[in-house]
Amino acid sequence: MSRADFYTIIRRRDSGVFGTSLTQAQVEGCETLLAASDGLPISHRAYLFATAYHETAYTMRPVRETLADTDDKAIARLEAAWAKGKLPWVKRAYWRKDADGKSWLGRGYVQLTHKANYAKAGAKLGVDLVGNPDLAMQPTVAALVLVRGCSEGWFTGKRLADYLPASGPGHPDAYMGARWVVNGTDKARLIALYARDFERALVAMGDDPKPVAVSPAPVSVVKPAPAGEYPGFWAAIIAIIASFFKKERQ
Repeated sequence: MSRADFYTIIRRRDSGVFGTSLTQAQVEGCETLLAASDGLPISHRAYLFATAYHETAYTMRPVRETLADTDDKAIARLEAAWAKGKLPWVKRAYWRKDADGKSWLGRGYVQLTHKANYAKAGAKLGVDLVGNPDLAMQPTVAALVLVRGCSEGWFTGKRLADYLPASGPGHPDAYMGARWVVNGTDKARLIALYARDFERALVAMGDDPKPVAVSPAPVSVVKPAPAGEYPGFWAAIIAIIASFFKKERQ
């Protein structure tokens, strides 16, 4: 068993994740998460991988809310949805820039939002996320926010250990329950399926510590999201925004 076995499993056509190819960026993201989660129980690592896979639209790279490539684009998309009354669960437009010109919109492998949460995560990691919120987009920082946030209960007060075992495989129902660590029951069943796939890959890898420097099968196209599925904590927002822009083009 080796690191190569990990990639063999997640590239299998029947694995449910990635399909038969990975981009170099996806491999690098996996390596970042393998390093950040090293030493955790396999079921915990599997769920962290599944969460990152879902939240980043399969890219395994830190992303901004709405998957925009700049803060201004993300803010514009959120403002458009807000103006249309499409975000009824949002009480305050937290994405709007403050007096210092900073936006506290979602960033990372798991969407970190609101200034207070940036301050909390920054204090725990020893990183000035308040001074520079874009640091949450750096892969190593984003990975630590995901790993420690889920392990220590930063997001909802629930921890991975509240649902998943300290050793051995995770039960399907436990993987579904673990969604409460991040976002209630949103896409819980889907993410649980991803976790089982990553669990098999982690078991196949064993304790091999050696990183993979290059993609085992680099391609230029990332697997598209299945019809009707929008990964991420802000899945509903992304779906609404996609619908809005589709209507605007008509």
